[in-house]
Amino acid sequence: MKTQERSRPADRSDAQIAQDVSAWLAGRLPDAWLRSAPEVSVDRDEILISVALEAPEVTAEQAADRAAAEAGRISRFREDTREERMQVAREAEHRYGRRIAWGATAGGTTSSFTTLSVPVMTRLRQPERQVLDTLVDAGVARSRSDALAWCVRLVGEHAEDWLGQLRQAMEAVEQVRATGPNL
Repeated sequence: MKTQERSRPADRSDAQIAQDVSAWLAGRLPDAWLRSAPEVSVDRDEILISVALEAPEVTAEQAADRAAAEAGRISRFREDTREERMQVAREAEHRYGRRIAWGATAGGTTSSFTTLSVPVMTRLRQPERQVLDTLVDAGVARSRSDALAWCVRLVGEHAEDWLGQLRQAMEAVEQVRATGPNL
């Protein structure tokens, strides 16, 4: 898919695009969907829009079933809003030149749907391949690809503070760059 964003030089950072998407969504999404501003996550390939839903009310006796009730709330939102989400996604894809994915959160349950799975090429030496093969042999992952994705998720979970600081530093660099002279 050739897009406007990819066909021109990268003149805006992912953080700037996320801010613009958030502002655009504030005016574009139906009011009934907006319990709070949607969470927007941007990378080179995709924009993920996650809507916060009202958590279902459960009694003390139903507390064990809370996750199932939340998953049901998300599932209902996904089905009830499918056509409208598809229309918003088409408009946003045209506007931002990236695929649009959706997700929702209800209480403590978060689910993403319509997300891309993008192949990433890498060259690994034998010690790294042995790590992946160990994960496959142990049944942690079905393939080297799954094992690599598992490793990336694990690093993301345990290094979130550090990654957050790195993202903030990159945003600061983008802000300084934006105030400099235009060439």
